[in-house]
Amino acid sequence: METQKNSANAAEPKPLLIKRTFNLPIDKVWAAWSEPEDFKKWWGPNDFTCPEAHIDFRVGGKIHACMKNKNDGKETWSTGIYREIVPHKKIVVTDNFADEEGNVITPAEAGMPGDWGTEPVISLELNKNNDQTEMVLTHSGIPSDMQNDCIDGWNQCFDKLQKFV
Repeated sequence: METQKNSANAAEPKPLLIKRTFNLPIDKVWAAWSEPEDFKKWWGPNDFTCPEAHIDFRVGGKIHACMKNKNDGKETWSTGIYREIVPHKKIVVTDNFADEEGNVITPAEAGMPGDWGTEPVISLELNKNNDQTEMVLTHSGIPSDMQNDCIDGWNQCFDKLQKFV
């Protein structure tokens, strides 16, 4: 009996799902994702800053941002292409590691472990609830062994978003 490998049947890790409610109006949360100066205030976990963020906020536009470790100065760059933008409702963007010039690099080249099989994609949905904003973030393509670290990192970012935006 012959066995075939079918990549479609390969166990793809479940996407990360994070729900948050911000005590901020939806305009502020939207700007945090779409305006470079607002984005730089919160992008990166606790021990990181965002010294540079370039955002061409339109479908087909590119984001290119840097997270810099406050302790050792190491920079981690990312880039993505906006696939869908519904004003004040939804953002879908690819999520790749990059070099300083914005060229896509492999996770291994960025010093990240794990099997990153498919291109990660971030999908963000926002809902206005009085003066608060409910946000649902889905992040697909994260290897199973990196998911807990990514969830922790996202939650630290969102804590900063609430505080600094």
